[in-house]
Amino acid sequence: MNACILAVGSEMLTPFRVDTNSLVITERLNTIGFDVRLKAVVADHVDELVRVLEGALTWADVIVVTGGLGPTEDDITRDAVARVLKLPVDVDEGIVDRIRERFARRGLTMPENNRRQGMVPRGAIVLDNPNGTAPGLWLERDRTAIVLLPGPPREMVPMFEAVVRDRLAPKSDGGGLFRRVLKITGRTESDVDAAVGPVYTTWTSRPIPISTTILAMLGQIELHLTAQAGSRADADAALDASVGELQTVLGAAIYSTDGRLLEAVVGEMLRDRKMTIAVAESCSGGLLASRLTDVPGSSDYVERAIVCYSNRSKVELVDVPESLIATHGAVSEPVAQAMAEGVRSRAGTTVGVGITGLAGPGGGSPEKPVGTVAIAVTAGDYLRVRTFQFFGGREMVKFQSTQAAMNMLRLILLKADAPFWPAR
Repeated sequence: MNACILAVGSEMLTPFRVDTNSLVITERLNTIGFDVRLKAVVADHVDELVRVLEGALTWADVIVVTGGLGPTEDDITRDAVARVLKLPVDVDEGIVDRIRERFARRGLTMPENNRRQGMVPRGAIVLDNPNGTAPGLWLERDRTAIVLLPGPPREMVPMFEAVVRDRLAPKSDGGGLFRRVLKITGRTESDVDAAVGPVYTTWTSRPIPISTTILAMLGQIELHLTAQAGSRADADAALDASVGELQTVLGAAIYSTDGRLLEAVVGEMLRDRKMTIAVAESCSGGLLASRLTDVPGSSDYVERAIVCYSNRSKVELVDVPESLIATHGAVSEPVAQAMAEGVRSRAGTTVGVGITGLAGPGGGSPEKPVGTVAIAVTAGDYLRVRTFQFFGGREMVKFQSTQAAMNMLRLILLKADAPFWPAR
């Protein structure tokens, strides 16, 4: 069954406000078997909303509209729906009385424009809103259910939960859409797709079909697997088998099969092995330490972090020999190695990480362009040192540096032979 979600509000078409309601609605619709085929943000313009609604009515089994149910002239959702369905609009005095009483309980007089919130397209079912003044509405046209919900999440969420329970779930076949997210680093999008394409293209003909979406993100690739099944148990069995096939193909390049971030995965590996870590960062400016300590309980394994940005700080704080910097330059594998070994020695930890590079936008040279980053990781008897060439602006280079450093550590802990990063 197909679903459409529309968020109404011109403010969400500016840089200052984001539609978050659709994420909650999508998750709940998926669990009862609705496949969201379209999400859109529509301005407070009745003609625009009419056009979008008319299009959605040709294919959607349910249309969920949030926002535009307030008391002002730019709250146009009721008007647009009534126009599309060719329904007259009546004022429900019962709704108006409840709104008036709500104001009175706070010692206020209801403004006259709140009567707009009592406007109901004829035949619509009114959905109670105990958390606000705007009631929701339920309408049906042929096969399509149209649900109108208020925009504020504290009002929308409980109302939608009741709609799912009482009205939408009975329309579904008892099944749902269930997802699994695999996170991959150290491989390019085209490389991953070439490796897994022959595998996932066979899944659509299985008893429980599984669709696959590949997403390229900064420093990683994500594979989103979706199974349509009659129960979560059936979906989990099909997804587990599919994940196993992808793990066979991609091996250690997959760092998460449950949606966890790389810092959480690495942190758990350190904790399980009773290992501790100290980091020395130059171009990443403390971002690696920040990501590691974003994980609750990271005090179990993070001992210290030093931002040694200048050459002098590298010498004074983590014992990098001045001669090494003079000979190789601050951005070099020997200096990264000395940073990792120096901070590890000073901290008395089992793991040391050194990151030094050129985040830009200035400071590059033909020999060492912006984005050049040397990373060293030492753990136990293992040492890995690598120079990377990252793309993008300053923040992108910093993030990719920390992603590569954590992945190098992860692979050392796994004792894996997978490449640390795509070949240059």
